[in-house]
Amino acid sequence: MVELLVVISIIGLLAGLGLPAINGAIQAGKKAEVAAMAESIKTAVNAFYAEYSQYPTNASGQTYTLTSLEFLSFMSTTTNTNGGNYRGIAFLEVPPKFTNSTNGLVTPSGFLKNKAQSNFLVLIDNQGLGFVNPKSVSGTLTNSNVPSSVAVWVVDPTTNTKAVGTFK
Repeated sequence: MVELLVVISIIGLLAGLGLPAINGAIQAGKKAEVAAMAESIKTAVNAFYAEYSQYPTNASGQTYTLTSLEFLSFMSTTTNTNGGNYRGIAFLEVPPKFTNSTNGLVTPSGFLKNKAQSNFLVLIDNQGLGFVNPKSVSGTLTNSNVPSSVAVWVVDPTTNTKAVGTFK
């Protein structure tokens, strides 16, 4: 009987040690999934530029800074020809867990605390500077002057000074 209790306590101890590692791996997997979606959004914006020699704009002619419902409709459907997509090309295919009917293209439920969802942030160098400054959009980030024409990210849920997206 004592041996059985010892075996059960050892199994419990090993399970207790393994759970934090499993939770860390799950969170790392969610971050990788969000980073891959951010890279897909960046690729879609660059494909739009390659097709039309201009970046996508909203109805008032401004470049997008959030992956709103309008952005999602514009980049992923063939029937929306507003903002310069007059050929109706679908530049982005989005899995359902990255969308909702209110905010458009968002992080999957469970990435942020309380199963909240957040839009991706998009910054486009439409002035030809050769870099973008994410800190100007997300004041908590430490990143500035990222050498890219397009940056897409969400603020890291574990620390609000880092980004999960197309730059580190």
